[in-house]
This record gives sequence, C-alpha cells and structure tokens, in this order.
Amino acid sequence: MSGRKVAVVLFNLGGPDGPRSVEPFLFNLFNDPAIIGLPGFIRTRLARFIARRRAPHARGNYARMGGGSPLLPETKKQATALEVLLSASLPGDEVRCFIAMRYWKPLTEETAAQVAAFAPDEILLLPLYPQFSTTTTGSSLKAWHEAYQGPGRSRTLCCWPAGESFLAAHARLIQQAYEAAGSPAGARLLFSAHGLPEKVIKAGDPYQAQVEATAAGVAARLKGPWDWKISYQSRVGPMKWIGPNTEDEIRAASKEGRPLVVVPIAFVSEHIETLVELDIEYGAMAAKEGCPAYIRVPALGVDAGFIAGLAHLALEALGREGLDSDGSFRCAGLGKCPRAA
Repeated sequence: MSGRKVAVVLFNLGGPDGPRSVEPFLFNLFNDPAIIGLPGFIRTRLARFIARRRAPHARGNYARMGGGSPLLPETKKQATALEVLLSASLPGDEVRCFIAMRYWKPLTEETAAQVAAFAPDEILLLPLYPQFSTTTTGSSLKAWHEAYQGPGRSRTLCCWPAGESFLAAHARLIQQAYEAAGSPAGARLLFSAHGLPEKVIKAGDPYQAQVEATAAGVAARLKGPWDWKISYQSRVGPMKWIGPNTEDEIRAASKEGRPLVVVPIAFVSEHIETLVELDIEYGAMAAKEGCPAYIRVPALGVDAGFIAGLAHLALEALGREGLDSDGSFRCAGLGKCPRAA
C-alpha cells in the first residue's frame, strides 16, 4: 500500500547547545526517575543540587567542543541520510524523520507535537541506542508514550545490538583506523561503552548482555585474530558500577606494552563521551602511562553502510507489529526486556 505518511522518530539523549543550557540539561538528566529512582519531590531537589554542583566542570568540558554538544547536529545528519534512503525505498509514501531528545531540545514533547501535526499513518520509533537499557531506550519510549496524542499506527524497534550492517560498519572502521595507524603489532582492541550501576543490571536490565553481543559480533567480522576486551566508561558516584573500567584497561594495556585501539561501541554519534572523555582525557592518560599507541576509532555517524543498515531495519520493522529487535538478538530471561514483557 502506498500513499501513506510515515514518521520515523529517532531518539537520543541530547546535549546542551551552549553554556547556559548546561545546568538545565543536567537537571533534566538527573530528574529522570530512570536515572535516580527516588520519590519525585526528593529526586527533583537532588537533581537541582547535582546539576548546580556539576555545571561548572561540565561547562569546561563542553567549552572544549565549542561551548555545546555536537550531538544534535550529528543526529540531524543521520536523520537526513536515513530519510533519503527510506524515501527512495518507499517512493509512493511521504517519509519524514523526526528527532526527539530526552534531556535537551528538541525535547520529546516538542517532537510529539510536530509528529501529530504531520498526521502520520505509520510511526516507527527508532532509538539511536543500539543496546537496550531502561535508562536510555526505556526512558525515551516512556516519555514518548506519555507525550504523543496524535494519529498513526505505531511500531518500535527497541534494540539492534547484532544487526549485520551495524556490526560490519564497526568492523570496517576499526580496520581502517588500525591500518591508518600503521597496524601496530600486539594491539589490543578495547570496546568502550557507557557504564551503568551494577544494581541496574542485577535488576534485569539487558544492556550489558547486549553490549557483549555487539562486541563479539564485531570481533568475529575483523580480519585476523584480535586480542579484544570490553570496558565501561563515565563512572560517577560512590555506588558500584559494572566493569571493568576503561581507565583500568588503559593502564593494564600500557603496562603490558600493548597499543590500544579504542571503539565507542554503544555510541553512534560523536559527543562529550567520545570527543572529551575518550579523545582528550583517556588519550592523555594513555600517553602518561606509556601506551605505545592510542588509536580511537570514530563513531559510526553517517557511515553509508551503517545508515543503509538502519534503513533496512526500519523497513523490516514497518512490516511487523508492535515491539521488535533487529531479528537476530533475543534477550529472553532478562526481566526488563520489552519483548519479554
């Protein structure tokens, strides 16, 4: 059937667009019950305190990137590229890609109003988080369902940790970065993902299992044998987080005299965790520790193979009902998996 209006809603965390928006962005982040699971009035007061306390340091980090986050411009490029491919594949339909950011503009409520005004026949909810977590995909989808009041039959692609094009794009960028650096002997491949408190995973969140599935799938598609590990970055606060920690793995590789090839395995766009944490902070740490080489593989961005893979997943999902994954991964037995629910 053609002549449809198809809305594809891309979800991501968002980031401040300038120094003044850093504190309200942080407040929105920490006021999310998926991040801090306290009663509302307590969480709100705590979120204000944390945001005010962290804002000066965060502004300094965003200043290293020009004052704000590049995440929205990066996501706009991805949305445009995806819309072109989907429109070509559905020539009889009107396809539009929308962006809904969780913690800064365009916020979910604003995008929900835009989609409702478009009056779509079909809606595909497509989080740009490859691996599902209650703290990312779950939170974004909850906010969407609370905000959207418009028409359209809705489908959700809840996760895609093992999609063939996704894995192949990572493998290709790794190989290119490694060869461009001279293919240093004895290199260790380090898949670095954003960390989570251990209690979130113990509560049934499938994120860690999906990160492991992604890393194993990418490693299997690389040329030749690789020594590879998974680590987790961005740990904050006193509670125990899943590990190993990326900083510890950098120190360990440096002591062993191994060059490092670092891959942002849970991020599909460049933002503060890649451009500041991985490139500047961890790069400086690697140099201080005497790491023979520190090679950072770029995020997927608008890699043609990656965008083509997203388009393929979107077209498949539009032909199915309800929640779905990329068709190759099931997180059965994990209580927080939306498919299991």
